[in-house]
Formats: sequence, structure tokens, C-alpha cells
Amino acid sequence: MKQNLSGKVAYVSGAASGIGAAIARVFAAEGASVLLGDVQVERGETVAAHIREQGGRALFIHHDVSDERQWESALACAVEEFGGMDLLVNNAGIEQTGLLADVELADINKLLAVNVAGVILGHKHAIRTMRPGGSAGKGGSIINLSSVAGLIGTPALGVYSATKGAVRLLSKAAAVECGRLGYGIRVNSIHPGLVDTDMGVKLVDDFVGLGVFADRETALRQMLETYPIGRTGVPGDIAGTALFLASEQSSWITGTEIVVDGGMTIS
Repeated sequence: MKQNLSGKVAYVSGAASGIGAAIARVFAAEGASVLLGDVQVERGETVAAHIREQGGRALFIHHDVSDERQWESALACAVEEFGGMDLLVNNAGIEQTGLLADVELADINKLLAVNVAGVILGHKHAIRTMRPGGSAGKGGSIINLSSVAGLIGTPALGVYSATKGAVRLLSKAAAVECGRLGYGIRVNSIHPGLVDTDMGVKLVDDFVGLGVFADRETALRQMLETYPIGRTGVPGDIAGTALFLASEQSSWITGTEIVVDGGMTIS
């Protein structure tokens, strides 16, 4: 059974930095043609250019995942430019801290638009593209980035946790639907713990600002203590898991959640 992705076409949302960029790089290194999408145009173009410099096949497009027309255009672009569509990674997401007593409706709607509606729209158009009779029509794998915040409660992340819990159960519902209807599409979710990305750094600073921790040093020390493996994550930890779910080695895995958190949620 092969681990490489030769001949596969992947679309990765939120691919301009952090976990999404790492996934795009790993997929390309393993032979996939990768379309990267993000609202951060300059950073996304840089990642795609670096992949090409390393001998991979990659293109970048601007994509706001809360816009359905942009989803249609993105997946049509993957088929047109690379000749197919086999892998979708729903990585794009935003994180916002705040105490529930202070939450604003506008913030709730923004998180829901990107983290929930954006993922649902990704499923809609990827399924239409990859199922039998679609413009790609060979089935494939959908990989959704949720979070440990979608599994356990965390102070100041109530709304974010709600969105990531939604992604967890959406993945299971989509897996059953695609399986029962014979689409040949597997759907799984990945649940990272704290990862060393721009978003991870901001999270720690936000916790301090909201009084969850006294200062940044205390925050980092106490958060690290919750990881039995002795460290927080790096983007490559998550990219390796996505590669497994994209490959034939996971061909009998669907509707599952893979927690990549150094043991944090079991300690």
C-alpha cells in the first residue's frame, strides 16, 4: 500500500501559513499536484512558489471560504489546471478568544461563517466534483481540521469550541452519507492541540490579556505541563497525519477523529 500521492490532485484551504502551508508542502513532496487557497495572497503565493522551486506542482488562488461562488471557482480550477480532484483539506479557520458573558453577535457570526459554513460549503462542492458523474468522478478523501477545542472545554474559547465541535460531527455525518451513497469519498477530522503557529502564539497572548493566566511565562509553563509528551506541536506533526489520511494506507478509515495533541486530552 502506497504512502505517496503520485497522480493525486489536492486542494488545501488556509494554505498560506502554519498548518495549511505544511500540509501543502508535504502533499506536493509526496507527488500530489496542490492548489493552495487563502485570503493572504502574498504569503500564499510565496508558499506555492517555494513548492515549485522544490520540484513540486502548485498554484495559489485567493479564496474566502465563506463565499460559495469562490468554492465553485476553486474546485473548478483544480480540475482545469491539474486534471482532477482527489483530496480536499478544509484547513481554513479563524480563532477568537472571549468570555461568553462578553461575546458579540457579530463575532459569533464571523466564526460560524468561516469555521462552519466554510467547511460545509467545501464538502458540498468537493462531493459534487469527486463523486461518480462529477467533473473528477473518482472519489477521494476529505480531511477536516478541527481542534482539541472541539473535544474538551477551554475557558475563553466557547464560541470557537462550538465551531470546532460542529466540524467534528459534520465529518462523521458526511462520512456516513458519502459511504452509504457509494461516492467513494472518505471523510475524517484531525484535532490538533497547541501548535507553534501565528494562531498558537496569538492564543497564548489572548489568554494572558483575558486574565486566564497571569503572564506569558506562566501561560507557557502551565500549558506545557498539560502535554505528557513534553512539548507542544509543530505544523509538521499535523501535516504527517493529513498525509496518512490522504494516502491509500488509510483506505478503510472514515468518520474517525485523530487527536494529535501530545497526549494533552488524556492527561
